[in-house]
Formats: sequence, C-alpha cells, structure tokens
Amino acid sequence: MDRRKFLRYTAGTLATSVVLDGYGARAFDVQQSALIQSLSHLAGANDRILVLIQLNGGNDGLNTVIPLDQMSRYVSLRSNIAIPESKVLTLDKNPTTGLHPAMTGLQRLYNDGKLSIVHSVSYPSPNFSHFRSSDIWFTGADSDKLLTTGWAGRYLDERYPGYPEKYPNQQNPDPLAIQIGAVASTALLGPAQTMAITLQNPDTFAQLVGEKPNVNSDLNLETPAGRHIAFIRQQQQTSVGYAAQIKAAASKGKNQVTYPTGNTLADQLKIVARLIHGGLQTKLYYVSLGGFDTHASQVSATDPTSGAHANLMRYVSDGIKTFMDDVKAMGAEDRVVGMTFSEFGRRAVSNSSLGTDHGVAAPLFIFGSAVKRQVVGKNPDLNDLSNNNIKMQTDFRQVYAALLGDWLGEGETVLTEVLSRDFERVPVFKEYITATDPISQSFRIFPNPATENVILEAEELSDVRSVNLIDQLGRSHQPRAVNRLAEKTLGMYVGNLPSGTYLVNIETPHKRLIGRLLVAH
Repeated sequence: MDRRKFLRYTAGTLATSVVLDGYGARAFDVQQSALIQSLSHLAGANDRILVLIQLNGGNDGLNTVIPLDQMSRYVSLRSNIAIPESKVLTLDKNPTTGLHPAMTGLQRLYNDGKLSIVHSVSYPSPNFSHFRSSDIWFTGADSDKLLTTGWAGRYLDERYPGYPEKYPNQQNPDPLAIQIGAVASTALLGPAQTMAITLQNPDTFAQLVGEKPNVNSDLNLETPAGRHIAFIRQQQQTSVGYAAQIKAAASKGKNQVTYPTGNTLADQLKIVARLIHGGLQTKLYYVSLGGFDTHASQVSATDPTSGAHANLMRYVSDGIKTFMDDVKAMGAEDRVVGMTFSEFGRRAVSNSSLGTDHGVAAPLFIFGSAVKRQVVGKNPDLNDLSNNNIKMQTDFRQVYAALLGDWLGEGETVLTEVLSRDFERVPVFKEYITATDPISQSFRIFPNPATENVILEAEELSDVRSVNLIDQLGRSHQPRAVNRLAEKTLGMYVGNLPSGTYLVNIETPHKRLIGRLLVAH
C-alpha cells in the first residue's frame, strides 16, 4: 500500500476524538492545507483570521436573497414557496434586494456596512452532483478536471516544507487551522498527507494525548510498516505540541455575549470565538451546517416564511450576527472576516413538493468590518434563465482570490499558483487593478473568467462610443454583440472569441475605460 492510500484508509483512526462544547474540532497541519500554510506565512505580517462556513446540501439562493425588482416574475416561478413581498427584509440604500424574513441578524450587519452579498456565484459547466460539485469547490478545479489536493493545500505545501517535524515552533506554536466537526474538508488536503488533531474539549484532549507519546525505540522504522508507524508517531507528537496551547486558550477564553440555543451553527461559532478570545493564533476556522438539500417541504404548506429553510436561514443569520457581536465585544472585530458557501444553488422554478431541485448559481455572503463593498454583481435576471437555472455572474475562485489576496495579503504570483490561473478578485475589500494599463476603479466585469455572456458596469457607461477587446498580441477583436441592459450596464457576448486574456477597451466621450477579461471555454 502506498503512502497516499494509507492516509486515505487510516484517516479516521489517526484522529484522537474529543469534544469541545459538544462538538468535535479538528486542527489541521501545515502541509495538508494550502490555505493553512499561507495563513502561517502571513502570521508575522498580520493577525487576521478567516472563518469559512459551509452550507452543506446546496442552498436555495433565490429565497435567501430576494429580487424585489422582479417580484412578479419571482412569484410566477415559485408560487408555492415564494416569500411574500411584505415579509421580505429590506436593506438600507438597496431598494431592489431583500433578505429572507428569518435573517434579521444579517440584515443588521448589512445595514451596518459589515456584510457583502456576492450574487450568482458558481463555475463554468456546473455539475449537479453534491459530491462532485463539493469537490470542485474544495479543490478549486475546473469542472472537467479532477484534483486530489485542496486549493489551500497546494499553496501551503510549497510555502512550508518540513512539516510536521518542525512544527509547532516558536513562530507557529498554535494550530494553523481548526475545523469544528469530525470530517476534514478536502479544501484542506495537501499533496502528501492530512495530519489532523481532533479534540472534544481542551482538557480531555490534553489528557488523551498525554505529555508525550509512547515510543518503542526497538521498532525498525525502515520497513514499509515501520514508515507508517513513524508517520502515526509524528502525528502523536504534533498533537502533544498543540494540546497545551489549545487547552490554555480555551481555559482563558470567555464568550462575551449570549448565544442562541438550539442553533448548531451558533454552537460551533461560539467555540471559535472562545478560542480567539483565549489568544489562540489560529488563522483559519472552518465550520459547517447541513440540511440545505431541500427537494421537499422547504417551506410550510400554510406559510412560506416558515419551515425547514426558514429555520436554516435563522441559524445562519443569528449564528453569524452573534459571533460578530462576540468578537466585537472582545476587541477582535477588525481581525475577523468570514464567508458562507454552498456547493450549488437551486433552480429558479420550485417543484410540486414545496421544494427546489439542484441548480447552478447562488449568492454567498462575506462578513466583517473590513467589507468595503456591499453588493457584487446584480440580482439574477429571472427572465434570462438557462433550463430554469440562474446564470453565473461570479466564479467562486474570484472570491477565493479576494480572501487570500485582499484580506490575507498574498501576492498575485501566489494566487496564480494556488488557483491554477489568474482570477480577477471580487471587489469586496477594495478595488483591485489587474491590467497593466490604468483602469477606472468604477469599471466592473462579471463573470470573469467568462464563457459566453459578460456584464460590464461603470458610472461612465451611460454614453459609450465603442467597445473592443485586445488580445495579448495586441490584436483587436470585436465582440459579436454589445447590448444595453441598463443606464450604466452593458451586456457583451464573447462566445465567439478564442480562450485567452483580453483587455476590454471602452471609449466614452470623457475617458477611456480598460479592464481585463479572461475568456475560458
């Protein structure tokens, strides 16, 4: 049996199972997660923390973020589950968009300028299998490619060689990432190994692993079996190294606010906040909430604002809002940013079982005081569906690029290595210029990369003289069609262009706008 197969078959037996506040927690090693190692690299430069929240099952984005500007069409598509307009939560200075009525917590975060809605996130040629689509999100792969490493693991494996022998150390005494739950996400898998420490509560964890592992010096570690034993022994040593740090942080940390009861996501975020307050320098926390595969009984038969999906929306909203109140009370609000994601959305048309079936694009949320732009993209056009599916505006890897680059401070070269190619960052934290020519900071292109249709947004687009694209050889290309969608919005078809990177050149009476677009068929 080779090393990779050994790791796969024995992953469950290598983890010491314990519970922190009733939940399993898993601390991940440097080499198993690309993102974890990048976070360790940045520890000396900043103490920023990233919290990833997986909504497992495929969240119905159209009943989460509701297009108030298209209510008639919205109701006609899903008359048996549509949220009544009078119940939709409105957002400050955003009359076209609202939230599910159970999401009062996220409404307050949005109105306080601490929540960004990224519309219609997906990837080209989407897959409707839970397992395959989750794998694509975890690995950052194109839908026609299979990768055995997570998008984070690839980066950190190169950034931090020598793990686990040299970790923990004086510079990195704490786990670089902690996942609440028993199953390690593939996003945190590196090319060599997945070395995880699971714990129940810090005190029990320290008791289980002891002060040092038992070592039989008579064993021959040069045999195949011996090398596997050496690997397990190293995991024991790593567990011991982290045990005291986790126990100390959990003992010292105290939640500053009262969390809602009966909310499994809030229970997990409560642990995260406690460890942050206790001084643990972990850079990444990963939590998850299941139940989003709502094919049937998504809403109550008598009230579409209640039922299974409403409960999930309340868990997400109340959990995140309480967590952010907690880190604010402990003085750590400026250090924390979080993101929600789900493997896919649901179809725009409801089914006869008061539910929704697997779909393409859905919104995701980015939250934290560092958010500078509250909306990326536009409400999905419900009159322009593809087989009853909402079309993609933003590639999920653009969000990863923004989190790693604009929040955690990684450079463009590293992002290209992690994500396999250069993705334009979603402008949540700041406007990021990616072309060599000066680019108007108000010029936006979605989706990017694109396969067929592209949306162009800019204040100056109310009066446009010409639009053309310039390839890397300096040759000019004309898009097949450019249509006005709104006063400041253009639609452009690029399905006729070869795959590659282009400068989008727009001439207006007052200035020249230039943006960079990647066409990927």
